[in-house]
Amino acid sequence: MKKHLLVVGFLLTVVLVFAQTTYPSYNINLLSHIDPETGNAGDGRNYSGCWGWYQASKNKEYAIVGTATKTYFIDITNPYNPQIKDSVMGRSTPCTWRELKTYQNYCYIASDVCNPNSFQIVDMQYLPDSVHVVYDDTTYFEKAHTLWVDGNKLYAAGFSPKGSGAINMAVYSLTNPAVPTLIRRLSDDYPSITYVHDMFVRNDTVYASAALQGLQVFRLTSTGTFTSIGSLTGYFDAGYNHSSYITPNGKTLVFCDETSGKSIKVANVSNLGNISINAFTKPNNNPEFVAHNPYVYSNKWVFVSCYQDGLLLYDISTPSNPILRGFFDTYPQGGANVSNNYFGTSYRGNWGAYPYFPSGVILACDMQNGIFLLESDGLLGTAIGVNELKHETLQAKIYPNPAKEKIQITLIENKAKNYSVTITNIIGQLVFEEDCLNDCSFPVTFKTIDVSRFDAGTYIVTIKADNKQIQKKIIISR
Repeated sequence: MKKHLLVVGFLLTVVLVFAQTTYPSYNINLLSHIDPETGNAGDGRNYSGCWGWYQASKNKEYAIVGTATKTYFIDITNPYNPQIKDSVMGRSTPCTWRELKTYQNYCYIASDVCNPNSFQIVDMQYLPDSVHVVYDDTTYFEKAHTLWVDGNKLYAAGFSPKGSGAINMAVYSLTNPAVPTLIRRLSDDYPSITYVHDMFVRNDTVYASAALQGLQVFRLTSTGTFTSIGSLTGYFDAGYNHSSYITPNGKTLVFCDETSGKSIKVANVSNLGNISINAFTKPNNNPEFVAHNPYVYSNKWVFVSCYQDGLLLYDISTPSNPILRGFFDTYPQGGANVSNNYFGTSYRGNWGAYPYFPSGVILACDMQNGIFLLESDGLLGTAIGVNELKHETLQAKIYPNPAKEKIQITLIENKAKNYSVTITNIIGQLVFEEDCLNDCSFPVTFKTIDVSRFDAGTYIVTIKADNKQIQKKIIISR
């Protein structure tokens, strides 16, 4: 299904936005940004789920992005110049919810809530030329909240057959990936589980995020039925159990409760009969902070999409002590970096990410701001970042740099009760000083300084927190 987008499509593929917006970040860098979607599902919600696909036969990488009207297939082999190669329209538009997963050369697309809707199967083998839709109908189901692929099985959570209400979860065989066949519905064995919002599955073990019924763990048996093997309910700081991801060693599960003010949880799942939470963490204490989706990268790292606070990167090598090592805020319009102001609206910002491309490129999707291609700043040991984190006495970043009107200072993991900032010009004259600033014991602390009255030139910013300090050079331009 080749799309001849002509001039409009060409413009959409080459518009890269860097200069217009400053995206607060630390240890995660922007490679490129595009915003091709013109549909709007409300509050500017143009984008939703995303995933990635590596085309080994042609050594190409693709970002697959769900939007209010369609699913985009984007060649990101050159991450500085992403190219939209094709798209598939959704049955119902505009629609906020669109999720997708891949198996071999097939992409499976589900959408939720909006009516009428459909389940779509897309053959990607013809990329970079085009994609072919091989199924777009409601025989399997009309709507589903999310999908997961484990081996040659496809799981659908919170799915609704045409003309029916939501059913908790189902699993399909992908022996013929273009024609899935139903294996079992969870409701056949556990009708008491009223809803599964999302699930992570590995080797037929299903970690099901069952909303207000907490985390439920099932195994798909060799006879094709589900059996319960563990659960975590009634835990401290519980909310709407939304989604989870497990480390490769199978010992640690990171999960998010999509409820304002709730922490990201790091759980010990070594014994599924006795699941416990190792740690609770969040970047700030604002009651409107919301964690959405985690993506475990290794036994050490996890990315967490956190709506208005963007994409966070935690070191979980010590599960009882997760440490925030980086972030990229895809939504600078609100959140902690805008004077800790969420403007009373949590459902904005970063929906999801995909950090698993062979190149090390990180894909992130923001509901309002579009598609971001990022790189870690030497953290993950991938093709783009090959060094471990360089520890500084005090971790801080200042942006924009050069600056004209304002600078923002970001402090990370300082755990100090107060801090101070001084700014001197190049000949050592003090031009700004402020002592005993706010508590910076939270993982991320922001400070905005008006530099509009400063003369153009080079300045030294000194930040002190307890007995630690760091100096940064900035340039003021006019």
